[in-house]
Amino acid sequence: MNLFTLSNLCFRFDAIEVLRSVDLQLQAGEMTAVIGPNGAGKSTLMSILSGYLEGYEGSCSFLNVELREWKKRSLGQHMAFIPQLVRLEFPFTAEQVVLMGRTPHCRGLFESPEDLKAVRCAMKISGTAEFAHREFGSLSGGERQRVILASALAQEAQVLLLDEPTTFLDLKNQLDVYALLRNLAHSGMSVIAVTHDLNLAAQHADRLIVIAEGSIVTDGHPNDVLTTDILADIFQIDAKICKGPAGRPWVFYEPTKPYLLDNYLLDKIKPQR
Repeated sequence: MNLFTLSNLCFRFDAIEVLRSVDLQLQAGEMTAVIGPNGAGKSTLMSILSGYLEGYEGSCSFLNVELREWKKRSLGQHMAFIPQLVRLEFPFTAEQVVLMGRTPHCRGLFESPEDLKAVRCAMKISGTAEFAHREFGSLSGGERQRVILASALAQEAQVLLLDEPTTFLDLKNQLDVYALLRNLAHSGMSVIAVTHDLNLAAQHADRLIVIAEGSIVTDGHPNDVLTTDILADIFQIDAKICKGPAGRPWVFYEPTKPYLLDNYLLDKIKPQR
């Protein structure tokens, strides 16, 4: 089943064309990773898919209905979105932040037993129950990231959109989050994530979409998408691709050319004798 259908999608910030002529179909029940260099248009694409960013040209439909026609509350019952950075100015506890994910389902001033059950379940799955009563601002960057993920899970949406979901996370939690996302996708949830980590994407995603300069360069299974030519052309890196777990590609890479330090700077930073 098609979740999203994009046809000749374009978007501009003033005179800057960020997305150009994007044609794309995204399926239900897949884990899709969107990769590309900085400024490629990945975050803009995710903001449009989530319904947060309007003013696009062309068509972007969700469940065969143009996104512009969806009511925000109704869309929130189907779709959860985690942006790159979430700012909360008030002293909410972690549990209260997760409870905010229930907003699209709320029917009164107070949370229902169903809301509380969803919050407890989301915090258990995301490993955040242990600091449920701590103030959100007192948590580390990685802990906050997991709380925001729990808030999205509490939303009980069928689609989860994430922009750099492992920002601030240590290695163990990066692996845990991607394993969780993969399991959610294989259980029926549709997961679409922007990431700069090629190897995490390669190991866990069913599908990779590569974007550069506002256009889709290639799209398919990680084994087909991650090639040395693509990585050299799009990311300007020299890469060696080996077989990782389950036969998925594993990328070793380095810059195509080293940075040369200016002699003036070298003279300034040398230890003085």
